[in-house]
Amino acid sequence: MSFSPFRDERGAAKELAAVTYADLAQLADMDEGYVLEFKRSFTSSVKAKVPKIIASFANSRGGWLIIGIADDDRSICPVPRLAADYGQIIGELCRRHVSPAPPFDVRFIPNPANEDEGVVVVRVEEGSFPPYVADGVVEIREGSTSGPATGAALVELYDKATRRQSRIAEFCRRTVFFARPVPLFDLYLFRMDTVGRDTPSRDEVAVCAEAMRRAFAAQRLECHVQHAHDSLIFRTSVAFDGMAPHSAIELFPDESIKLTVPAVLCPPAERDRALAALRAACTPQVGEAGRTAPDARQVGAAERTEDAGDAATLMGAAEQVEPGAPVCLRGAGVAAGAAKTAHPRVMSASDTLRRVTRMAAVLDRYIRERRGSWQPYATAYELENMAGVLLWSDDPLYLSYVRGHGPLFCGTTDCRSRVRYLNDGAHDAFRARQFAGSHFFEACGLPLGSPDPEDNALVDALLRG
Repeated sequence: MSFSPFRDERGAAKELAAVTYADLAQLADMDEGYVLEFKRSFTSSVKAKVPKIIASFANSRGGWLIIGIADDDRSICPVPRLAADYGQIIGELCRRHVSPAPPFDVRFIPNPANEDEGVVVVRVEEGSFPPYVADGVVEIREGSTSGPATGAALVELYDKATRRQSRIAEFCRRTVFFARPVPLFDLYLFRMDTVGRDTPSRDEVAVCAEAMRRAFAAQRLECHVQHAHDSLIFRTSVAFDGMAPHSAIELFPDESIKLTVPAVLCPPAERDRALAALRAACTPQVGEAGRTAPDARQVGAAERTEDAGDAATLMGAAEQVEPGAPVCLRGAGVAAGAAKTAHPRVMSASDTLRRVTRMAAVLDRYIRERRGSWQPYATAYELENMAGVLLWSDDPLYLSYVRGHGPLFCGTTDCRSRVRYLNDGAHDAFRARQFAGSHFFEACGLPLGSPDPEDNALVDALLRG
């Protein structure tokens, strides 16, 4: 943990969430300084200074602003509980006066003797992407106060931001091993507020692992844990070469997370039915008599390219992956252009959506188990081996859409999305489940955000699963 002015009975630093009103007495022996500042009251003049103080902490090593403590004798001077939440008030001050949004948290700690008054504690993390500019000025800490940064200090701030961006970019790549190239959706969640914190102990990592197991159990999924050199890998089935591809969550000591989910490809018989329906929808002007059925010899030859014994093994293993989901067959998972199968690869929209959202819901549950939030995270997603994979649904709306627009498919080669920073004020309601489901299908051609009512009807139909 980075600096905290509060200690528990064993002398260990306390997080903001654990601080009590009685802990405020510990401040009597402390002086204001580089990481600690006191304000007696929350007057209009203090409100005007708060954005500058928070920005200066974020540009430096982080720090604590405590409102309701006298800066001369450190006595407790409770401030009144306001109708509006202090976190909302201070958050709005920073949104209006500081750019980009600095990472901080706010707690009003009530006086046990009078719940209508208390002390406001603001914990500011060292910012990942400085400089944080307050009303046009880059403020940094100078002893117990803040002041404008110049020269070398500004250069260092920009260098720090560049280094952090590089670290996030390096993190956003899959590291879980898959024996064969299968179509994958990867979701990366990099935790940004761990700068300067001690490396978690084995006991702390074990607490996180147990929270992840509970998250799997809440989704009624099996949980198999594998230790890696710098992470724990949680899978929905036992990992073994030759078995069906399965979903995996990789959890790192700082609680950064990577999710990898294989798409659900249609097995041969279902694939052929889907392709026939899509071809029919794309050529509505041709009557039933004029349509040419697939040559049985061609279909039989193509299906024989997949080893029947392997397929049976894979189908049995797939039942352990996500209950009710079709299997990802060996031949269907080969990258586009490979000669393993002559057929296009066809992905079940409903089953893939169910798999992606169910696994992403595990992550949302994990954050709740940890009593955390997504705000300290940066996120990006990536598609692998998805180029040209056709999206299939037997929903009448989809087939109607295909008649006018053609089938949906992933129209790009492997690519990674831009990084989104969840503390930017635009992602306060972020949920991994909704984000993963919608962006996965958008990358596969689903027209999210279109003004066309027909597009919106299709989106509603497919995202309902």
